[in-house]
Amino acid sequence: MKLALMIAAVDPRIGGVMVFGDRGTGKSTAVRALAGLLPPIPVAPGCRYHCAPGEARCPEPERHHKGKATAPVPFIDLPLGATEDRVVGALDLERALTLGEKAFEPGLLARAHRGFLYIDEINLLEDHLVDLLLDVAASGENVVEREGLSVRHPARFVLVGSGNPEEGELRPQLLDRFGLSVEVRTPQSLSDRVEILKRCDAFERDPAGFVEHWTKAERRTLKQLGRARDRVAEVETPDAVLARASQLCMTVGADGLRGELTLMRAARALAALAGKSRAGDDELRRVAPLALRHRLRRNVLDDTGSTVRIERAVDEVFAA
Repeated sequence: MKLALMIAAVDPRIGGVMVFGDRGTGKSTAVRALAGLLPPIPVAPGCRYHCAPGEARCPEPERHHKGKATAPVPFIDLPLGATEDRVVGALDLERALTLGEKAFEPGLLARAHRGFLYIDEINLLEDHLVDLLLDVAASGENVVEREGLSVRHPARFVLVGSGNPEEGELRPQLLDRFGLSVEVRTPQSLSDRVEILKRCDAFERDPAGFVEHWTKAERRTLKQLGRARDRVAEVETPDAVLARASQLCMTVGADGLRGELTLMRAARALAALAGKSRAGDDELRRVAPLALRHRLRRNVLDDTGSTVRIERAVDEVFAA
């Protein structure tokens, strides 16, 4: 899960992360912690959309103040009970009633621009909202046409969803729109469980001391992510690696070309995290389960888990 989140943070075009797993395994904690590990972003002072300085698509350039400013990477929680108006934005009723003016009140998508939009229990969210979110995440733009308003604003964010499969699954066509997918299970190692207990207890007893103890490790991760984001566009992907990515998708029977695109981008991001200038077979093998496990067709004659099927396909392709 941590690897998938870091890869998505390096290259938001990957399409976000879907995390399924048992209750109480730290899914939400890990996702929320990621925002604190990312370097601040430059923003246009006064902008309600977290636009970068000089961003051409901002619908309110007149609100931008002179000067420079930075802000933490946005991390927005989308509650299950949120209405469509709350998500995409709507008419500013206060200005309409007091001044008689039609004005747009940005929604959660505007607040999440250049950051993360997190949905806990996404499998319980209404399907039409999931459709809307995935469309905006893919296009990078939110279009609102209602109540006499016509507004377009940039909305590029990493969509992260989490849920418990026991409470319902996402439709396959929606799950396919996520770039990466992971399963989180309750640790079965005694040493891991004891270490988790010790860290939780240490934080509860002395939060400031716990944070100070891990400050150096967090700074290393922050620098690693910052360097990877700067260099990912320069990482090369040889034709041989692209051929193996396509062969993997053909072997597992993945529909469409999203699988290949995700494999390419994820392998490139992983290489950037490692400080490499070229993505290779090692990166492809590591990201294959993350990028393909949720794109498998159901096979009634094969009751093995999706991750096992991916690993079997990887061994087959790389042995050829």
